[in-house]
Order: sequence, then C-alpha cells, then structure tokens
Amino acid sequence: MDGAGMPEVRSTCPYCGVGCGVILRPDGHGGMDVRGDPDHPANLGRLCSKGSALGETVGLGERLLTPRVMGQDSDWDSALDLVAEKFRRTIAEHGPDSAAFYVSGQLLTEDYYVANKLMKGFIGSANIDTNSRLCMASTVAGHKRAFGTDTVPGTYEDLELADLVVLTGSNLAWCHPVLFQRIVAAKKARPAMKVVVIDPRRTSSCDIADMHIALKAGTDVALFNGLLASIYEQGGTDAAFLRNVEGFDGALAAASNDDPGVTGLSEADLRAFYKLWIRTEKVVTVFSQGVNQSSSGTDKVNAIINCHLATGRIGKPGCGPFSVTGQPNAMGGREVGGLANMLACHLDLENADHRNAVHDFWSSPTIADQPGHKAVDMFEAVHAGRIKALWIIHTNPAVTMPDADRVRDAIAGCDFVVVSDITAATDTARLAHVVLPAAAWGEKDGTVTNSDRTISRQRPALPVPGMARPDWEILAEVGRRMGWVSAFDYESPAEIFREYAALSGIAGGFGKDFDISAKAELSDHDYAVMPPFRWPASGTRQGGRFFADGAFFTPSGMGRMLGVSWRPPVSRPDADFPYRFNTGRIRDQWHTMTRTALSPRLSAHLAEPFLEIHPEDAAAQGIAEADLVEVRSVTGRSILRALLTDRVQRGDVFAPIHWTGETAPSARIDAVVAAVTDPVSGQPESKASVVAVAPFRAAWYGFAISSDDMVLRSDYWALARTGTGWRAELAGTETPADWETEARRLFALPDAEAQVVVDTARGTARIAFHDGDRLLAALFVSRQPVRVMRSHLAGLPGQDAPHVLTGRAPADQPDPGPIVCSCFNVGVNQILEAIETGGAISVDAVGTALQAGTNCGSCRPEIAVLLERTRAAEPAE
Repeated sequence: MDGAGMPEVRSTCPYCGVGCGVILRPDGHGGMDVRGDPDHPANLGRLCSKGSALGETVGLGERLLTPRVMGQDSDWDSALDLVAEKFRRTIAEHGPDSAAFYVSGQLLTEDYYVANKLMKGFIGSANIDTNSRLCMASTVAGHKRAFGTDTVPGTYEDLELADLVVLTGSNLAWCHPVLFQRIVAAKKARPAMKVVVIDPRRTSSCDIADMHIALKAGTDVALFNGLLASIYEQGGTDAAFLRNVEGFDGALAAASNDDPGVTGLSEADLRAFYKLWIRTEKVVTVFSQGVNQSSSGTDKVNAIINCHLATGRIGKPGCGPFSVTGQPNAMGGREVGGLANMLACHLDLENADHRNAVHDFWSSPTIADQPGHKAVDMFEAVHAGRIKALWIIHTNPAVTMPDADRVRDAIAGCDFVVVSDITAATDTARLAHVVLPAAAWGEKDGTVTNSDRTISRQRPALPVPGMARPDWEILAEVGRRMGWVSAFDYESPAEIFREYAALSGIAGGFGKDFDISAKAELSDHDYAVMPPFRWPASGTRQGGRFFADGAFFTPSGMGRMLGVSWRPPVSRPDADFPYRFNTGRIRDQWHTMTRTALSPRLSAHLAEPFLEIHPEDAAAQGIAEADLVEVRSVTGRSILRALLTDRVQRGDVFAPIHWTGETAPSARIDAVVAAVTDPVSGQPESKASVVAVAPFRAAWYGFAISSDDMVLRSDYWALARTGTGWRAELAGTETPADWETEARRLFALPDAEAQVVVDTARGTARIAFHDGDRLLAALFVSRQPVRVMRSHLAGLPGQDAPHVLTGRAPADQPDPGPIVCSCFNVGVNQILEAIETGGAISVDAVGTALQAGTNCGSCRPEIAVLLERTRAAEPAE
C-alpha cells in the first residue's frame, strides 16, 4: 500500500511563523507524503527544506505513548489524579501563585485557550508564560506602546508590493525561507526593487541585498533614531498623518540627541541608507530576533515604528513595520493571552473592566488581577522555591532558557513537575515527576495564527497513537478533576474555538483589534472545513491592514511615538570576556531538534554544533579551522567546533541554538547566555552576552558511524542521524588504553568481527566491525581533527564496505561531499563538478543540472558562494 488511494488532508506546517499550508497524504504505513498547498495564501505551494522533510519525522520510534509517573509507565487516571491532587494541594497550602504553567508556541490556539482559562480564571494566578517570551515579547510590548494593542499592521503581500524591503535582525533566508523566496521572486519581477539587510553578520539573506548595513551589535536604536532625525531634516514627515499621532516632539528630541556613529558605520553608509529609505515611498521594515532578543528590544521596535509613523508609511500596500514570528502559533498564544501579563483576546490584565468581563464570561470563581512571572522570573521563582508545582508543555527550558544550567537545576529541585510532550527524551522531560503523552503534529486538530494574522487549520492525517491525547483534552481533564467540571466539559476543539470567538466579540465591544466573533456560531462541519482567514472577522470588519486611516487602539485613539535612546547591551566585553556572543538558528534545524533531528537529510547540512569566529580573532587565540573551542562565560561553558569566517566581525562570535543533552551535551549554548532581560518586555538578551574563547585541549579526536545506537561518554560528542543509522563527532582529554576495547564499548559490539589499524606512535586508530559482508560500525581516531570523507562514510553502515578504513570513497563511488541542498540531497562536490566540468555558470544553471536550489531556494546563497569561489580560483588569461 503506497497511499495513492488515501485521502489528502489540508493542514499547516508546524515550524516557523510563516504558517505555510501543506497537503498531507498518509502512506498507509504510519507515515505520510507532504507537499505545499498551492491555495494557501502564506506560501502558495512553496515549502522550505524543513517543511519538505516533514514526512520523515512522523514515525513512532521516539514517541512517548503512555503516561509515566516517577519514571514508570502508568495509566491516565492515576497520572491525572496525581497532577490534579498535587496542584490542588499546593494551591491550598501555598496560594495560587505557587503554581505555574510554562507553555509553547507549538500549542494550537484551542490548547492555549484552555491552559490560559485554567490558570488565570480558575487557579487564579497569572503564572502562565510561554517560550514566545524568548522570541516575540519585545514586539508585543512595542506594538502595545505604539498602537495600544499587539497588532501586526500589514500582510505578506506588502513584502512583494514594497519598493524597499529592509531586513533588520532577521536572517529571513534561513529562518523564514518561504517569505524570503517571495521577496526574491518579487525582486526578479521588478529589478528596481531594493533590499537592505541590517545585521552585524553577513548572512545568506545578503545574497539579494543591494546594501548590507553591518552595524555593531546592539546599536539598532541609534541607527533608526538617526533615520528619524534625517526624515525630519529632509522634510520627509507626513504632516497630515502626524495629526493622528502623539509623542512626535519627544521622539524627535530623543532621536536628535543620539549619535548614529555608535553603530560603527561610515557617514557615507549612513547617508546612503537614510537617503534610500526616505526617498522610497513604499517601505517595509521586517524585523525579528536580532531586534527582539535584546535588553533594549522594546525600544528597538519602537524606534522602527517611529519612522513609519512619522512618514505615514503604515497600513498601506507595500508599507509598514513587519514583525516575523519565530513559532507556528506564537501569534495565537499572544491572542489568547498566553503571556503572563495579558488576558485573552488582547484584553488587558491591569484593566478592571476587562478582567470583570472575562470573569463573567468564564463564570470563573476568580480572575488573576496582577501580572504573573515572566519566563526568566518564573524559573527564578522555581529556583527559590516560591513556585512549587510546575507544568511545562511542549518546550525544553532546561536547554533554551538563558543561564540554562541554573534553570535545569531549578526544575530538578522543584517539588512537583509535569511535562506534556511527544517524547520523554528531552533534557526537561528527564527532570519531571510526571510525563504525559501528547498528540503530535499530523494528529492534532485545531487552529494556528501566522505572522500576518492569518488563522489556519491544523488537521489530523494520522491517528493518535498509543495512549497519547490532545493537549486541550489533557488540560480540560485536569480542570475537571480539580473540581471545575462544567467550565472544562469540552468535547471538541470546535467547541473551544466557538467559545474563544465569542469572547473576542466582547473584546471587540471594548474597541479592541482582535475580533473573530463572526466565527462564534460555526457548526462542527464549518469548523472542519474552515479555510484560512485573516483576522479581524467580525460583523463590521474582515481582514485587511490597520492604521492607514489614522485610527489606533490607544486611549486617545492616536498612534504613539516613543522617545527612545540608544543604550549598549548590559553585558560589556572586558579582558576576561572579550567577545560578544551572538546566537541563532540554522537553515535545516528547529528549536531543540526533537522533530528535525529525526530527518537524516536535515541533519546532513550542518551535523555538528559550531562557533563562527573571525580568522584574526582565531589566530590571536591559537585556534585553527576545525579545532574544538571552549566558550566560557560567568554562567557556564560550551564546547563547539571552530568555523573560521569573516561573516562575523572581529570581536563577535556566533553559535546555533539547537543542540541539547540528547545530541551534544557540551554544546548547550544557553548555559553561556546571561539571564539579562528587557525591562519592559521581559525578553532575554540572547544575542549579546560576553564570553571568552580558547582552544579545547583534546588528547584525541574521533569520528564514528554506526547502524545502531552508540554509547557516548567522551568529553565532547555530537550525534546526528543518517540514512543508515548514526554519525558522531568525538573528542576526549584522556586517551583510552586500548582503542579496540573502547570501540567495542562505544558500539556495544563485544563479539563482532573487527578490522583494526592502530598506530600508537602517531596516535591514530581505525576500527571497523562487520557482520559477514555487512558493515556495522566504524571509528576513526587521530590526535588532530579527523580528516575523512564524512558524507561518504555516513552512508556505509549496512553495506558491504571492505574499503571503509581508508576513510575515502573508491574511484567508482564519488563522494557527494557535505550536503548543501537538503531538499534533493546534493553535496558540495556534486555542485563543484557541475560548475567545473558541466559548464554550470549560474545558480539557475546548477539547479537545472542537479535540481539544487529549485525547491525552497534556501541553499541558493551557498551555491552562489561556491560559484564565486570557483571564479576566483580561475587563473587570469
């Protein structure tokens, strides 16, 4: 059975906030085929490498299928009775603020709604926060300060209609590839369209940039304050629109007092950028984590918005500030009040009328009347013992929170911890007293909201396996067992959605932006077939843009410009910690890889955690290419592979966020990040800690491949899935006495037939294990970083590979090299061959020859770099 006769299901991708539509077809064997939905307004059929590989991630091998209590399999009644009793007793003895929920942008809106209702309306605390605090809280705060509500003014179409797109603090090419490709296509259709990238790093997004503004880290406020001052000086303000805006004089005064020179940019570069922005009527300024993850993130957001308000370039086609969200339902979480300082439907927790309205609507015994703990403060309260019962849902704070070692210790020391997730194999789930099996993407039923306010359905294409349950059902059952039976007596997500939509009508009555009350009477069938729609959806307004008419949601009804001033990141480089530590995502991985690491092709692009460091900084520290380096701060340490590149400025280093105790225990980089937050939003400053960098003095390095699991114990290891099993990078400070013995322990192969080549004098060892003519595993050891053809070797387990110990591909088996195009598994060597011998002289020509770059397009910048290097290496005639 190949699934050809199975029905197709329209759903939504579970990764970033673009919210791409997908069409799912079960294959009849527990898996599914996935393709882009050509009718979905977010992606129009496009998918990135991660979305394209979704079908590889739905197996049950890593799934949690039964409740676990104290590490032992249990049943639902026992587990839920325990959860309800522990929370009830904790609240009775220590008050409602002794309990907390830490939830996730992976939740569907219906799940989020039930969690928020349970905590704020029935437990009576606002101690519910979300990992969206780590990515979007500064945008929420900036929007509320400027607009009165957390409103995204524009739509994705604006990216294509703009004559200038400014990407600031956003590597859109890797982090939101489908949106990036929409801009690429628009620029190709209209070559006069301009793109500016503002980023301390030279990222793949610079591939289409007409200008790269490589400012110093943390100086965005000074840059945009300089823009605002120049707008005024050059007569670029919109006097008519400014009649709808308050605070202009104060904002201009603060901007005029700032010095754009702190950006490190030349006067010529500043003038060129300001001139381009001011003289281009249709401008969209896209911003993301480089703006948000800062101790001045909210001020950065308002500095950007100030420029759009001053010029009236907001809410019109091709105009406006545009925040792109990091998670599939971060927006939905914001809408239902999933943050500790919000009520549902953009109602305000501090407003007594709003609280009373929600209280009455829910018929709840209480309502939280003051903000709860935001994420960083929440885990500090856990550490201090003030929070004694903690429920963590679909997130991994023991890895992702700043000062992660302290957070891990806090969770480990908490009186009672519940984790709901699809796997128990996470750093956080291993610390829980109770682990509850939740339904996963592909099984869930509900809604999500993307970055441009489009609400889409996630629909199930596979049955919920084992004893797993949807999150809304788990939360509602705990609510019932805590005594609130009628309030949580839900039978379906459609019922929850209707209640939520009805509540939004009350918010609309208060004059709020979020109102989907036109959906409050949807039948179950209409909910099941509901197409994507952009809110609002009320009796008076359907979708569209906001604020072009000058009507805002502040008490005065006017937009607000804020007087903001540049201030440097809180952590300052010094002699002990001289490097600014930037963090972020890579192209083919997502968060802590509980899903993406299941895909061999996604793991092939960048299979190991790394540190980008400028070659001159590396030389100063005695670090060579491919060395392991120790990154140390006052809070922790990590060990990463050195990647020498001038993509980063001198004094800056960059590392990806994805590796965990499950995949590379020494590379949990948030252990190095200081728990510094924005004073307004509470969002951590994840991109500006300070660190020391030094060589990691390894006595030996290793590379291992295996068809089965490995028993990894070395000082450094990084594990990645392959199409034939596993690959691992290894290193240690003490050399084993006998490498064959160590290899047998590593692979759990005490009796397998072995090929062994050991040179003790040179410190090298190569050992392979076979079962007849089938390779089981191999280990390569050296005193220096191991030089072998990794991509070739990774494909050998399970095959007849008598040549394996050469570490090289035979002449008749060309090595594809490290993967560049994950969509079509195309490696560096294949691309170079197409360039050098096949006459492929452009990115499009490489695509024609190999398909590389023709699907999601996110590898096109890397192909362009290979072309440029090849041209540079050609001798002059």
